[in-house]
Amino acid sequence: MRPTYTGPCPLAKKCGGCQLQNMEYERQLHFKEGKVRALLGRFGRVKPILGMEYPYHYRNKVQAAFGVNRHREIISGVYQSSTHRIVPVDSCRIEDRAADAIIVTIRRLLKDFHLSAYDERQEKGFLRHVLVKRGFATGQIMVVLVTSTPVFTAKKHFVAALLTEHPEITTIVQNVNPYYTSLVLGKQQKVLYGPGYIEDVLCGLTFRISAASFYQINPVQTEVLYGKAMEVAGLTGKERVIDAYCGIGTIGLTASRLASEVIGVELNGDAVRDAIANAKRNGIRNARFYPGDAGEWMEAMAAEKEQADVVFMDPPRAGSDRRFLDSLLKLAPSRVVYISCNPETQARDLAYLIQKGYRVRSIQPVDMFPWTEHVETVVLLSRKKVDGEEKFPA
Repeated sequence: MRPTYTGPCPLAKKCGGCQLQNMEYERQLHFKEGKVRALLGRFGRVKPILGMEYPYHYRNKVQAAFGVNRHREIISGVYQSSTHRIVPVDSCRIEDRAADAIIVTIRRLLKDFHLSAYDERQEKGFLRHVLVKRGFATGQIMVVLVTSTPVFTAKKHFVAALLTEHPEITTIVQNVNPYYTSLVLGKQQKVLYGPGYIEDVLCGLTFRISAASFYQINPVQTEVLYGKAMEVAGLTGKERVIDAYCGIGTIGLTASRLASEVIGVELNGDAVRDAIANAKRNGIRNARFYPGDAGEWMEAMAAEKEQADVVFMDPPRAGSDRRFLDSLLKLAPSRVVYISCNPETQARDLAYLIQKGYRVRSIQPVDMFPWTEHVETVVLLSRKKVDGEEKFPA
């Protein structure tokens, strides 16, 4: 039984982050499934969407902007949609409760320690953002303090005070971002407490997560998403698999237990280091991870007459560019599992791949982000006729 709908969040109109606050959860699922059907239904039958049993407080990563209001009081919260105006937030229905409480404490400690929040208009002040990541399975918590300067007055006492109030915190990192930019994290950082990373368990594997690494923000539904991706991939233990846009290796390492060999490629060097560490941490020897452009990597494989049986691709919201898709076509894997957080760009890419000889075999929507308009989809494409395959209308 899902919890009873209690009406929209009081901050819904100011924040803008949750666009479907006016809908009960079952209606949201119907709306999202209809959206996927409208965009991808021309390629085949869209299966019923997979929703959450408890669609609240699912975000394991919480990011708060710090600033000052017109009374020069320190505030923290989220940027109003399409602006840099901070909407003050103490608690959020989709954010982790522990993370919200830690951010409220930090806001109070700034005043106690006579530390300032960053003022974007005047481009001065100390604390710009706080990023909190929590491993839902492990309980480990990372706090990242994003500051405009490396100079941190009373640093040891501040850290001690924060840990006294929140002993559940397992690591604290100071990240320095001195530039006027929309990017949250800078390149310089220093570990103030703990190992500088946390670990979490996903699909039975342990993953190391650093401050800059991408990790799916809804681990409950990520297991559902990856479970479907592995199911449609049809891995038998003999396949050579490419994990494009591999990040810290979550998809590739999950696939490694069902495949012969996994190759992961990712532009973010920090994420690749985490992926390599994650493979070692889990005792996985048939997965290798490399920094670089996945499209260029597949082009090089095709030029060397190397083959891959399955390619997993999970691109950003903008989808894949034509160069990547052309490199995929050159490599010509028998199956492609396309995971997308944006069915609009996915529809564009699917149309191109179908034009070049692939066929859609399965379309599965998954609700990764309840109360928002976003929906995730897992689509299987294949070059070859598979016995017993699902028959789609022309």
